[in-house]
Amino acid sequence: MELFPAAVFNPSKASPPRTARGPVAGGAIERLPFTIRRVETEADLLKAVRIRHAAYARHVPDFARSLAQPEAADYDADTIVLLAESKLDGTPIGSTRIRTNLYRPLGVEESIVLPDWLQDKRLVEATRLGIDEGRVGRMVKIALIKACFMYCEDNAIDYSVATGRPPVDKQYDQLMFVDVFPELGLVPLRHVGNIPHRVMAFEIATFQQRWAEARHPMLNFFFNTHHPDIDVGPIAPPSLALPQRPVPPAVRPRVELAFA
Repeated sequence: MELFPAAVFNPSKASPPRTARGPVAGGAIERLPFTIRRVETEADLLKAVRIRHAAYARHVPDFARSLAQPEAADYDADTIVLLAESKLDGTPIGSTRIRTNLYRPLGVEESIVLPDWLQDKRLVEATRLGIDEGRVGRMVKIALIKACFMYCEDNAIDYSVATGRPPVDKQYDQLMFVDVFPELGLVPLRHVGNIPHRVMAFEIATFQQRWAEARHPMLNFFFNTHHPDIDVGPIAPPSLALPQRPVPPAVRPRVELAFA
């Protein structure tokens, strides 16, 4: 599936960074046909689970069976779930879950030890991305990705860590994520049903600079356009220090190549 629809390709030069919750000076304000907000109630969570399960069932039906109900991770204090809903009728049309490493290792660390350049850094891992099908769904995906980056910027996150199975991993290439383990290829991951994934990372501090230098097609959408319909919730205190976490036991990743 195409990550960036042709209708939103719009290269631009760099602009001043946005302020949290507000538009960039001189930037555009754009309304979306849907809202993205933080899940706060059980009813909202069930909506997110419904769209999540349907999306995974289209591509990995065996694993999707484990996603028919909320997961324990949905309730964790270091996790937020984002829900996209149609303004027309309130239908859930997209969702993703963001987890930090402020209190415990990321889900990917159940399967592999991250390299030194990601140790003692503030990290997030976005998982369980699911969207409705169709062209509006592609826009929802882009907006959910922007919401994740807004959360990272607002909460002083150093790196976003992502895992993608082929061909989804190519979408992270388009976003300019880099391989954490380029020599390994695909790594089976426990928190995604042992399905082989690429492990990738994106540095938040150089986000705008790298996209501007590359004349990235989504630069305007992410940095020069304010979307009032995207709300990632309250900002954590920027002085929050990264707690000392127990070092996970060294897990030698099992190299298992798969092509799809």
